[in-house]
Amino acid sequence: MIAFVAGRVAALAPDGAVVEVGGVGISVQCAPGTLAGLRLGEPAHLATSLVVREDSLTLYGFADDDERTVFQLLQTASGVGPRLAQAMLAVHSPDALRQAVATEDLAALTQVPGVGRKGAQRIVLELKDRLGATRGTPARALQAVPSAPAWSQQLHGALLGLGWSAREADEALTVVAPEAERSVAEGGTADVAGLLKTALRSLSRA
Repeated sequence: MIAFVAGRVAALAPDGAVVEVGGVGISVQCAPGTLAGLRLGEPAHLATSLVVREDSLTLYGFADDDERTVFQLLQTASGVGPRLAQAMLAVHSPDALRQAVATEDLAALTQVPGVGRKGAQRIVLELKDRLGATRGTPARALQAVPSAPAWSQQLHGALLGLGWSAREADEALTVVAPEAERSVAEGGTADVAGLLKTALRSLSRA
């Protein structure tokens, strides 16, 4: 198992990064929140989880060991693969997921694209006693503090991590906001990965 990678960030993309380790560029799939902490050309240290398939080897990267642990535990639930587990961590922090599962908050879990009500019920049933207690401030206490929508925070952080300035990130958010708000108004959730691609296209044209 590859427990972590540490080295210079050689490249950044909407869904991952390349970290140079000993002269070798290692591709690591990361959620927007993790990408937000990376800077092109600067040192990085990512906890990792290697997912082995018959036709591929995919390395997933995380900001810390706790995020990786939750990623791995999520995949023990029926129907949850690595991509869906990563999507869950893109929408919710590890503690927010623990809180949602512990309190059977199906509404929070179904905010994740690809998780329906039945899937959320199955995740609660299979993981309720496995994810453990929250490590920091309870998720519900955090929700009481007014803040920007989760998709906005994640997208802004991802754009900063990709090297855009705060002003450029703000301008890109203005461009994609109608699309995100329309999805939420229709009862869905904002697709952060799709919004990031739209934002990058708008910045490239600027």
